[in-house]
Amino acid sequence: MNGGGSVEAAEAVAEASAPVGAPLQLEWKFAQVFGERTAGEEVQEVDIISAIEFDRTGDHLATGDRGGRVVLFERTDTRDHGGNRRDLERMDFPINRHPEFRYKTEFQSHEPEFDYLKSLEIEEKINKIKWCQSANGALFLLSTNDKTIKFWKVQEKKVKKICDMNVDPAKAAGNGPLAGPCMSTSSKTYTANRGCLDKTLGLGNDFFFPPGGASSLHLPVMTSIETSLVPRCRRIYAHAHDYHINSISNNSDGETFISADDLRINLWNLEISNQSFNIVDVKPANMEDLTEVITSAEFHPTHCNILAYSSSRGSIRLVDMRQSALCDSHSKLFEEQEVPGSRSFFTEIIASISDIKFAKDGRYILSRDYMTLKLWDINMDSGPVSTFQVHEYLRPKLCDLYENDSIFDKFECCLSGDGLRVATGSYSNLFRVFGCTDGSTEATTLEASKNPMRRQVQTPTRPSRSLGTLSRGFRRGADTSGADTNGNAFDFTTKLLHLAWHPTENSLACAASNSLYMSKGNPILNNCFYIVLQCCNVLDPMRS
Repeated sequence: MNGGGSVEAAEAVAEASAPVGAPLQLEWKFAQVFGERTAGEEVQEVDIISAIEFDRTGDHLATGDRGGRVVLFERTDTRDHGGNRRDLERMDFPINRHPEFRYKTEFQSHEPEFDYLKSLEIEEKINKIKWCQSANGALFLLSTNDKTIKFWKVQEKKVKKICDMNVDPAKAAGNGPLAGPCMSTSSKTYTANRGCLDKTLGLGNDFFFPPGGASSLHLPVMTSIETSLVPRCRRIYAHAHDYHINSISNNSDGETFISADDLRINLWNLEISNQSFNIVDVKPANMEDLTEVITSAEFHPTHCNILAYSSSRGSIRLVDMRQSALCDSHSKLFEEQEVPGSRSFFTEIIASISDIKFAKDGRYILSRDYMTLKLWDINMDSGPVSTFQVHEYLRPKLCDLYENDSIFDKFECCLSGDGLRVATGSYSNLFRVFGCTDGSTEATTLEASKNPMRRQVQTPTRPSRSLGTLSRGFRRGADTSGADTNGNAFDFTTKLLHLAWHPTENSLACAASNSLYMSKGNPILNNCFYIVLQCCNVLDPMRS
């Protein structure tokens, strides 16, 4: 009996036995690692990964580092095993295999520069990478440092090589016919490139062919063809930002993108590098009146006229570019009301939003501040629908974190392609995954290592509700310990700032210093799954 339909039936039974509205929890396993450090190996500053991004298909992954380099990886398992899920099941192909990637190419995107007018050094560090639409088999992406954005094209080029000379008359055929019949019938002499030598042209009597004839001429023969990846910078978008660029985001129209710094957001056309339009400007007439700065910006995934940007005061503004050329007035404002009596010296610092992401359907916005993840419904601006505690155990240590500047670390966040889970990084190379559907209690702590589940933190069996439930939603995943289950203290010098979720599968790519770890999440199936498999003779009853 074939096992393809049986697996689907078993999964259906398992999902039916799960709580209503809650997806199956995931068991995370190590998949791959690139650039793994050996014990005691010193990491060079320029090798630390500073940006990571999947393309929209999930077949390519790009990373940028502090040395200004961009490294590309490509997926290999889909190429080797093409076909949809049902076809793979019929071939007994393991559908729970993790995506496999391999190194593709790398190139130097940015170099260190010096602004002589402002006496300012510009680092080569890559701040953000964004994939653009592919065309004609070529890959396109945007990369930026603090001041300059570059548009790159990476394409395969066929390179012809000269491997030999046609000293052997038999090899002369590789160059095509060199001497035709006319050489023996005409009084004129023809050269190898079909030219004609006539003594009436006054060339002299000492010009003659070798004794072996034209075929003995030493001419190059093209016998081998190689394919190499050639990156080329097509455009440079510069001199448009006075402050450090913190975000770039592609528009769904495929023609424009935005770049944001602390005070301004500019709109660019991919084909025009010498002109941009300033669409958001929060710079006051007097800089002493400045109360907040822009921290992140992103286009809506489907509506080309809508974008969102966050601020250092913990608010998110939704902007409709159809309203006016300068979008200083927002369409919606999302912010959480401050709880009376909870204000402290660190309140505004930890409220600063470091990253925002739209869900794939554009309905929700995920934001990350220093202590929490918040999920916002764009149709409800009264408060977040869910709040996830990332590392609540740090709250008593905010003073120490302020002294060593760790409180200003900028953690990124991401959503799964199906919108069922969210993830973000923490310290000690840990990252956390939360279920964000109604009734979900999933809150997993993982480590960017070959054993991601070794630092599990016990989570509550059901989400705890705060007093401000109606306006602030749920708070889940609070962990109060300052050490892992083995009693080891968390290391605040090792931080996982950058991560990305595969757009179609439960696979996470995490940047831990100079190493890129990939983890795969598989559904944890209950006993009903195995009972169905045994009934369908998929598993050997003796082994179960």
